[in-house]
Amino acid sequence: MSSVHPDRPSADRAGPSALIVHAHPEPLSMNASLTRAAVDTLSGLGMHVVVSDLYAENFQPVAGRGDFRHRHSLDRLSIAHEQRHAAPTRAFADDILREQDRIVAADVLLFQFPLWWYAVPAILKGWADRVLAEGFAFTQDALFEDGLLRGKRAMIAVTTGGTQQELYDDRRHTGTIEEFLKPFTGGVLSFVGLEVLPAFVAYAPASLSPEGREAQLGDYRAHLLTHIG
Repeated sequence: MSSVHPDRPSADRAGPSALIVHAHPEPLSMNASLTRAAVDTLSGLGMHVVVSDLYAENFQPVAGRGDFRHRHSLDRLSIAHEQRHAAPTRAFADDILREQDRIVAADVLLFQFPLWWYAVPAILKGWADRVLAEGFAFTQDALFEDGLLRGKRAMIAVTTGGTQQELYDDRRHTGTIEEFLKPFTGGVLSFVGLEVLPAFVAYAPASLSPEGREAQLGDYRAHLLTHIG
């Protein structure tokens, strides 16, 4: 996948910038096609676009002792406690700092992922666990509208295995798509102060013809132009 990976944050770069957090392991997937469409569309708007390709970069999604260069408390591990103490001195592991620097440099964050078990993939949940650390993205006194990432916008683009009608028919068991995405859009993105833009859902692309998938890509480009352009 074509992507840009800066060595350091580019807060002084002229013009707006976007970060796409891509969470799919297959470069030939519809998710990869959607990410490439976003790169092309946003670049065409004059935005600098960075892609965090979590699988390609072998992102470690499991939070633990390795998240910190040094521990504040050696007796008992509390991730939240260690994050609070690591944030002021940037005492996080290199991969966490890389992602945090990309967030700092971005005006818009896009999250591209497949719907797995009615939720985000584990690698993306782990990205949130480790990267959106207390002290960096929020504090106990800075949540939701006051979150530390306020002023930035976010959008999710998701693919599904089921069709729109199938997901609607299953809602008695699963809830609506808005409901089962809410833990991420509301409990993660809104929680840290991001303004959440309308989501884009590509329903059941694997069941479509090449022409149908191309139409979905066109719809996504139009969606980006409407809500970001």
